[in-house]
Amino acid sequence: MSQLEQFLERAEMLLARLESVLPHPSPALDWNVSTAFRWRKQGGKDRRGYLQPVAHVARIALSDLHNIEPQKQQIEQNTRQFVLGRPANNVLLTGARGTGKSSLIKACLNQFADQGLRLIEVDKDDLSDLPDIVDLVARRPERFVIFCDDLSFEEGEGGYKALKVALDGSISAQSDNVLIYATSNRRHLMPERLSDNATYVHTEDGDLHPGETVEEKISLSERFGLWVSFYPFKQDDYLDIVAHWLRHFGCNDQQVDAARPDALRWALQRGSRSGRVAWQFARDYAGKIQQ
Repeated sequence: MSQLEQFLERAEMLLARLESVLPHPSPALDWNVSTAFRWRKQGGKDRRGYLQPVAHVARIALSDLHNIEPQKQQIEQNTRQFVLGRPANNVLLTGARGTGKSSLIKACLNQFADQGLRLIEVDKDDLSDLPDIVDLVARRPERFVIFCDDLSFEEGEGGYKALKVALDGSISAQSDNVLIYATSNRRHLMPERLSDNATYVHTEDGDLHPGETVEEKISLSERFGLWVSFYPFKQDDYLDIVAHWLRHFGCNDQQVDAARPDALRWALQRGSRSGRVAWQFARDYAGKIQQ
């Protein structure tokens, strides 16, 4: 083998190694293939992000969500304002688990998708990429809701400050066609400790002022213009949701009435009368009686 052939062989081996570590080009995006997208990260050192269309979008409708009428009205109205190009707020949905926070956002997507609404789901660990996502969609004609589900932070996590800046803290204005909707079981998104109370300061006139630690934990939540709270369901509310989903799965009124004792036992075993538990019971019960 000549020196030239040896050189070319080594060059090919080197190029192959470089290709294995260099980031691959982001997949070409067809905006018409879906109404919902996920922000994904490629492997490798660079971890470049890209939007991945969601193949099967959840088909839940606003009419499927029962016993959260005030919350539904607030979110629907805010989303309608946004879709119509009117002023609207970033939204923080907080409260009891399984009460419809995430489902309400998905239902709003289905309600307004034909008017140009699109949803981008971003994992908490990728919130530092929010500026890149906003830049990517800023010139698009659609209206985008960036969706952060089950959001909470521990001390020192980087995504906390990235979200603060994206909401209200950057030198650049937030794009007119982007809002952020986040759900959380915590209203202040960070753990609240007993020791935080020691940072409160009493003034001579009796006013009570929070210290820096408490101010930091509250400041992120305050950057959401709209707070919507969700509460645990009462027994009758839970049974109403069970009945809705049983009828959705094809059960008649007699079967719905017969399912009530089993639905209550199911909730007791789960320790929760949430909408999620009601939906899970309905799937189980309807599937059994259709055998």
